[in-house]
Amino acid sequence: MTDSTLIAVDGVEPRSLRNLLGQFATGVTVITTRTADGRRVGMTANSFSSVSLDPPLVLWSLARSAPSLPDFLAASHFAINVLGSDQHGLSGHFARPAADKFAGIEYAEGPAGVPLLDGAIATLVCRNGTQYEGGDHLIFLGEIEHYRHSGGEPLVFHAGQYRVAVAHPALAL
Repeated sequence: MTDSTLIAVDGVEPRSLRNLLGQFATGVTVITTRTADGRRVGMTANSFSSVSLDPPLVLWSLARSAPSLPDFLAASHFAINVLGSDQHGLSGHFARPAADKFAGIEYAEGPAGVPLLDGAIATLVCRNGTQYEGGDHLIFLGEIEHYRHSGGEPLVFHAGQYRVAVAHPALAL
């Protein structure tokens, strides 16, 4: 690629930037919490990343326009539920608005009352640490206090579609 093939960001439609950023394949998570009045809150997110092992820190981001933003800001803890390849329906469910997103969903109550989704291939319960400005999003930094993982194949999101990960054929045993 030469510099002449680069596109200036100024004036570019947001959909074009979304398509660009969608070229980075990500795992899919459902972030959950419980409000002070006991209401369960959950949302799908692929903006999850590890930050540090010592202390154990992770981050994720939430749009400032998200209806659940005040709930996550006020929460002492949240859980990150990493979805398996067979859980694309669960991802879609938590991505859509609903009066009670947990109706009909199997989950257990974890530390600090946060909902832990059954069947997730990994779950992290985090103390809600600091939030950072990130343009039209807030970046949540959480310290892992508890976790579990069962392994399994992850649900992957790439170019606007759910995908499954497979072992690279050149590296297969």
